[in-house]
Amino acid sequence: MNIISKIMFFFVREFKISIKNISDLFINIIFFILAIFIFVFSIGPDKEVLNLTGIGMLWTLLLLSFTLSLKRYYQEDFENGSLIIIHMGGLSYELIVILKILSHFIFVQLPFLIIIPFASLFVNLRYEQLILLLLSFFIGSLILSCLGSISASMNLLNKRNFTLGSLIVMIFSIPIIIFSLGLVNAEENFSYFINILLGILLIFFAISPWTSAQCIKLALANN
Repeated sequence: MNIISKIMFFFVREFKISIKNISDLFINIIFFILAIFIFVFSIGPDKEVLNLTGIGMLWTLLLLSFTLSLKRYYQEDFENGSLIIIHMGGLSYELIVILKILSHFIFVQLPFLIIIPFASLFVNLRYEQLILLLLSFFIGSLILSCLGSISASMNLLNKRNFTLGSLIVMIFSIPIIIFSLGLVNAEENFSYFINILLGILLIFFAISPWTSAQCIKLALANN
């Protein structure tokens, strides 16, 4: 079996697992929607206030919804031995991490792109702001998937406290939210914020495979 076939088999496997655990995705989406309703009701009907605070609120809720999916990132595959089997099938741990990041981005993050346009109606976002929000989320969510890989692999080494991984994601996601908000609110120089977000993405996409693979190897050695 060549490397392309192995990668395709990996994505098919991840798709089947996502379908099996689709209830978890629905819970994340429902959490996101309910949190928006609570926020809107707490702020009140003032459209100007909703527009000023809505973008930051959407990004914060997207981040919180994302942290709910961290535990399933590697934990199940680690416990049932799938990581070792996939590695013995000819994929390095670094490549497994890259494929995990991409599959998490596709099957967990991208569904929120469908929800965001509906959510933007509640916070009175203009069409231009919505397009920029979707663009910032597309780039930022891939960064979050890289961060999630690091934190989830570190959780394999620390089975007693899974909150550590979530704290790591939240701390390092602050620049993502700052520059994403800057992109959405910018009246010009959009490329400046886009380039910064792409730069952050390239940094974490380069770091995540090596860091996560080392944590997985240590966890397997100590298991």
